[in-house]
Amino acid sequence: MTTSSLRRRLLLATAAALGAPALRAQGSGPAQLPQLRVGFQKSAVNLVVLKQQGTLERRFANTRVQWVEFPAGPQLLEALAVGSLEFGLTGDSPPVFAQAAGKDLLYVGAEPAKPLSSAILVKGDSPLKTLADLKGRRVALQKGSSAHYLLVRAVDKAGLQWADIQPIYLPPSDARAAFERGSVDAWAIWDPFYAATELDIQPRVLATGAGLSSNNSFYLASRPFTENHPLVLQALFDELTRADAVVQGSRKEAAQRLSDFSGLSLAVVHLFLSRRPPSPVAPLTPAIVADQQRVADAFARLALIPKPVKVAEIVWMPTKVARS
Repeated sequence: MTTSSLRRRLLLATAAALGAPALRAQGSGPAQLPQLRVGFQKSAVNLVVLKQQGTLERRFANTRVQWVEFPAGPQLLEALAVGSLEFGLTGDSPPVFAQAAGKDLLYVGAEPAKPLSSAILVKGDSPLKTLADLKGRRVALQKGSSAHYLLVRAVDKAGLQWADIQPIYLPPSDARAAFERGSVDAWAIWDPFYAATELDIQPRVLATGAGLSSNNSFYLASRPFTENHPLVLQALFDELTRADAVVQGSRKEAAQRLSDFSGLSLAVVHLFLSRRPPSPVAPLTPAIVADQQRVADAFARLALIPKPVKVAEIVWMPTKVARS
């Protein structure tokens, strides 16, 4: 597809999202869906746009839509697994840990890879210059997050063993505090926390996900919701893709809206959006499933999950569901 044709598609989708009346999901039975609880993080740009615009509330007028914010993917998936959510977005690692722990949830959709949106940071004056310098060092990260896999791959690339580093498991806010006061030597983190730290204290980047981690984003859902409302899922993907077109076609306005919502500075939002490619939403392709299996296998080899898992076993197959 040429750049001009892509631009035309984005502008058309933007116009539809901003100007067209909200559509109903034909046959999706919103009246039979009493509630739709959506888990999101500050980095979940498409979901944040939908929340701000009230799109789902209009499209599913007979459904109570609730939005629940989480600091990271592991916490979100725990809520999904215990029945406190129907739908949510995480990075690549949280679903692997959830599946290995026997959580009953399904991969239902994915966004394109965002390898530049996560990084391993050190202080500007740190003596650490290469990934190999992480040996023996304390590295902060959210356990089971996308940053966890990035660090696993970075350690491997450096020729080190996982036992050669000291992982310090902290949620993003606590990890940043530890990083700033020097309680840890490095920090594996994702946007927008990465962008905020980059602008506030000007750390050095030891590595991004480029060449290490695709940093895929996945939409997951509870099994009952997926099996009972497959057309609602398709409607969600349509709206999420329209939301992405709004961001791509009106970057300045979208950044201001995201800043107003999140409390992040406009500069931070612009920086993390600059690392985010166009992100339409669709069911998982075989290539994405294979990429995610590599994530699962890496954690299994290091015994960081209790057992190996087969990602494909919990991937939603829309055509099969629709025929059932």
